[in-house]
Amino acid sequence: MTSYILRRIGEMLTALVLMSMIIFALGRMTGDPVALLLGDYATEQDRIELVRQLGLDRPLPQQYAVFAAAALRGDLGRSVSGDQRPALSIVLERLPASLQLATVALLLSLLIGLPLGVLAAVCRGTAVDAGARLAALLGQSVPAFWLGIVLMFLFSVRLGWLPTSGSGSWQHLVLPALTMALFTAAAVTRLVRVSMIDALSSDYVRLARLKGLSEARVVWHHALRNSLIPVVTYLGAFFATMITGAVVIETVFAWPGIGRLAYEAILNRDFPVMQAVVLTITVLFMLANLGVDIAYAWLDPRIRRQ
Repeated sequence: MTSYILRRIGEMLTALVLMSMIIFALGRMTGDPVALLLGDYATEQDRIELVRQLGLDRPLPQQYAVFAAAALRGDLGRSVSGDQRPALSIVLERLPASLQLATVALLLSLLIGLPLGVLAAVCRGTAVDAGARLAALLGQSVPAFWLGIVLMFLFSVRLGWLPTSGSGSWQHLVLPALTMALFTAAAVTRLVRVSMIDALSSDYVRLARLKGLSEARVVWHHALRNSLIPVVTYLGAFFATMITGAVVIETVFAWPGIGRLAYEAILNRDFPVMQAVVLTITVLFMLANLGVDIAYAWLDPRIRRQ
């Protein structure tokens, strides 16, 4: 198990180095950073001095070495908008809000999707199964912004139970997390249903029934555990997407997360912040994949022995 995890960490670090090279290359392809920083009215002397300060007159390998060393120290430049604070600190300020939103949404999606998927598989071919499949289809078909507006109108405007937008309390978290969770729960329901149908017709489940185990133990202990592998795959990848890709939901509910920050950085052409966002997203995806690999090894002992 330890060697398996160490091998995955080595692969993750290699991928991170390659991604840093891509980010560095993209930074040199997006335009003239000197012109962006100085504006249109700078003198040629100002330009020459800034080029020297930024190290843009050095060979590219040296520039990358400086970039990588600075990135290891957490220095990804300063924002070109506002008070020009360090880009990484701006991203890290927004990250906890996105982590909070994604974690609550993930838990809600599991609480909704797992029981519904198991119930649909156990009651295959019945009205319960048809209702669960219809709910999953609707959950994946409705646009997130429209669902968010509907939930906001119902629970905030009409009932007055929850605030419409903002952050600072658990009430502000409910609507954006629920909006995000409903889409994910629909996917979890479909994945669990398909996997459970295969598991319930497998030989090891038949053997468990022949041993006289209760149907609840057969379903929840034997069949469900093996059915979780595709769900873990989906949720591991989607969790990072929840953190970084919820631009629409964060904008609708004015949630101060990293997705909204990326959108603002693009509008402001704030490349240092965009660079910090991309690098943070890369690390989050890699950590999510590492978590998936560890969960795989726990769910399926055959993977640990590979």
